[in-house]
Amino acid sequence: MTYRQRKALRIAGWVFLSIFLLTLVGAGIAYSKREALLKTALERGIRKAKRDYNLDVKIGSAKFTGLSSLAFTDISVVPEERDSLARIQRVELAVRFWPLLAGKIGLSGMTLENGLIQVIKRDSLTNIDFLLHKKRDSTATDSAPAETRRRTNLADVSENLIDNILSKIPDDLHVNNLEFRGVDVGNDTLSLLTQTAVIENEAVSSTIKLNGNQATWHLAGTADPSDREYNLALYAEGQNGRSVPIELPYIQKKYNLKVQADTLRAELRDVDRSRGEFRLEGAGSVRNLRINHPSIARTDVLISRAAMDANLFVGENYVGIDSSSTLHLGEVSAHPFLKYTLPDVASAESLAPGKIFDVQLNTGPMDAQALFNSFPQGLFESLEGMQVDGKLNYNLAFHFDTALPDSVKFNSSLTQDNFRILKMGQTDFSAINRPFVYTPYEKGKPVRDIIVGPTNPDYTPLNQISPDLRNALLTSEDYNFFTHNGFNEKAFRVSIATNFKEKSFKRGASTISMQLVKNAFLNRNKTISRKIEEILIVWLIENEHIVSKERMYEVYLNIIEWGKNIYGISEASRYYFAKSPSELNLGESIFLAFVVPRPKAALNWFVPDGTLQVRNVRGYFRLIGRIMARRGLTAPDSGAYGFYNVRLREGLRRQVAPVDSLFQGDSLMTDPADADINEEDGGAGGIGNFFRRLFKGKKGDDTRSSDEQPTVQPDRTEIPSNETAPADTVKTRKQLRQERRERKRREKEAQQALENNNP
Repeated sequence: MTYRQRKALRIAGWVFLSIFLLTLVGAGIAYSKREALLKTALERGIRKAKRDYNLDVKIGSAKFTGLSSLAFTDISVVPEERDSLARIQRVELAVRFWPLLAGKIGLSGMTLENGLIQVIKRDSLTNIDFLLHKKRDSTATDSAPAETRRRTNLADVSENLIDNILSKIPDDLHVNNLEFRGVDVGNDTLSLLTQTAVIENEAVSSTIKLNGNQATWHLAGTADPSDREYNLALYAEGQNGRSVPIELPYIQKKYNLKVQADTLRAELRDVDRSRGEFRLEGAGSVRNLRINHPSIARTDVLISRAAMDANLFVGENYVGIDSSSTLHLGEVSAHPFLKYTLPDVASAESLAPGKIFDVQLNTGPMDAQALFNSFPQGLFESLEGMQVDGKLNYNLAFHFDTALPDSVKFNSSLTQDNFRILKMGQTDFSAINRPFVYTPYEKGKPVRDIIVGPTNPDYTPLNQISPDLRNALLTSEDYNFFTHNGFNEKAFRVSIATNFKEKSFKRGASTISMQLVKNAFLNRNKTISRKIEEILIVWLIENEHIVSKERMYEVYLNIIEWGKNIYGISEASRYYFAKSPSELNLGESIFLAFVVPRPKAALNWFVPDGTLQVRNVRGYFRLIGRIMARRGLTAPDSGAYGFYNVRLREGLRRQVAPVDSLFQGDSLMTDPADADINEEDGGAGGIGNFFRRLFKGKKGDDTRSSDEQPTVQPDRTEIPSNETAPADTVKTRKQLRQERRERKRREKEAQQALENNNP
C-alpha cells in the first residue's frame, strides 16, 4: 500500500469516526430531551386534529418506558358536537428501530387494556363524519392548469396503504377488553368485545364476544409481521361450547340479508412492487356459506365450499385480478380476470375519457357432473338431482368503455363435448312436448289452470294460427328465434349500451326461448337465481334439442297473456276481434304483437268507435310492416300495413274511454335503437325488465303482469309534472305544424335505421 493510500485511509477513518461521535452526541442530547420532544410532538398532533378534523383529543399521560417504547394512559377522542369516538385506558407501544431510521414507524410490540371504539349514528349524523368532510383551506385554489394536474398513482397509494397497515401489526401483541361498537338509528347495536387477542411466536389466538354472550368468535392461525405472511381462520361457538355458524343478526335485521358461514379463512402470501405495479398475492375460502335474501333466491342458498387463490395488481390508473388467479366452487374451478381502468385525466387529447371495465372467465374442460354437483344447494331448484355425462367448457369476455358504450364487447359461450342428460332433475323439461297444465300468476297468486293440449278447445296448433300473426310477433319479439340457440349476444350488447346511456333498465335481451322457460318451468319470484336458472335451462333445451322450435313457439303462443285474464292466441283473437286465430289479418296481427309487453292496457289504444288511435299506434304498424315487407313476409304497403282495417269487437267498444287529446302523443315512431335490436336480434325485455323491477321498481310496475316483456313500443308524450296543463285542449296551428315536423323527423330517422339494418 502506498503512502497516499494509507493517508487517504486515515483521513476516511477520522471522518467516519467524527460522524459517529457527532451521531452519538446528537443521540445523547435527543435521549436527554426525549420527554420534552414527545410532549411537543403530541401537542402538535392534538392541535392538528382540532384544526383539520374538529377532534378533541386528550391524553392523560405519555412517557418512554424503554429505548424505543412508549406508554399512554387515559386516551379519549371526541368529535366536536358528536358522541365519543374512542376511549383507551392504557396502551404501550414498542417501535422497530431500523425502519425508524428510514422515517417509517413499525411496531414490534403492543399491549392494550380496556378500550372502546364506537360508531354512532343519530338521524343523519355520525361521529365519523369528520373522515368524509375534512375541513378545507379557504385560501386554496384550483387554478392549476389541467395539463399540470395529474391523477394520484394508484400503485403508490395502494403500496403506502398496505405498508402502513402491515407495519402497524406488531410481532408481539397483547389485547385485553377492546370493544368495537356500532349504534344505528333506533338504537340497533352491534358489539364485538375482544376479550383477548395475542400474537406470540407467530401464533395468533383471540376470543371475541358478539353482542354480549350471543356467540363467541375465535380468530386463530399464524402471523409473521416481519415477513408479511399471515394465515388466519375465523370460526364461532355457542354458549354451550359447540360450533355454531358465524353470523351477524344486525345485517339480517337491517337489510333482510341472512349470511352464515362455518369457517372463514384468509391468507396473505406476498406483497411486492414490480415494473410499476403493486401486487398482492393471497387466498381466501369459506365453508358452508348460507345466504338468503328475497332478491337472490326463494330459499336458503348453501355453498358447501368456495375458495379463491387471488393475485391482485394495481397500476398507475387501474386495479384488477390477474388471470393466474383461480376460483374454486365445489368440484370445479375457473380462472377469472378483472380490470378496472380509470380515465387518464392528464391526457389533453381525450375530450371525454371514460372508465373501462374488463371481465374474463375461463374454466377449461370440466366434468359436466362435477359442475352440476357444484351448483349451490337451493339456487337452481329445478336442476337439483340431474345426472349428466360429458365435458363442458365456459368462456366469457366482456369489455366496456363508458365513453364508447356502443362499442361494448360481450361474448359468452358454454361448449360441450359428448354432453348428454342421463336423468332429469326435479323438473322434466320434456314435459312441454306433451299436454300439460299451465298456471299463470298475478301478484304472486294463481289466476287459473290452463290445459295446454288438444283437450282444451282454446288450444290452437301452430299451423292453424295466421301466418301474419306468427310473423308479426317474431318480428317484434325475436325474429331470429328459429335460427339462434336460445340466446342473442348482439341483443345483450345493445341492451347493455342502451341501459347505460339511459341510466336505467330500458331494454332487455330475452328471447322467446327464455320467455317460455320462465313462464313454463320457473316460479314467479323476481330473483337473480331465477334469471341464471332460466339461462341454464334454455341452454339445456336448445343444445340437447329436448323441445323443437316449432313446439316451443306453439306453446308460447298458447300461454302468453294478451289482456286481463286473456291467455293464448285463441282467447285473444276471439276477445278482441270475434275471430279464430287462423282468420286474423295483417293489421290485427300487428296489433296483437304490439300489446304483448303491456297486455292489460290493450283497450287503451282504441277510440270509442273501435278504431285505433292514429297518433299513438300508426307509427308502430308502419315500422313492423316495413320490416316484414323487407323480409318478404308481407307485400309492401304505402299505407300503414292494415292499421285502418283494425276494428275492435263491437261488444268491447263500450269499455273504451274517450281519448283526451291533451295527453295524446305524437306519431309514435320507434327509436332507431329499438328498430335495430328487434329487427335483427329479436330483443325483448327479459333481463332488463327483470333488473329494473328487482332493483328500481316503481309503484306503477306492480300493476304489470310478471309475464310481460318489453319490445318495440312507441313513446307517449306526457306533460311534465312541473308544467300546468292548458285549459283549452284545442291545439293551435303552430302546435300542429310543429307536431307534423316532429312526426316526419321521427319517420325519417326510423326509415334510415331500417335501411342501415337491412343492407
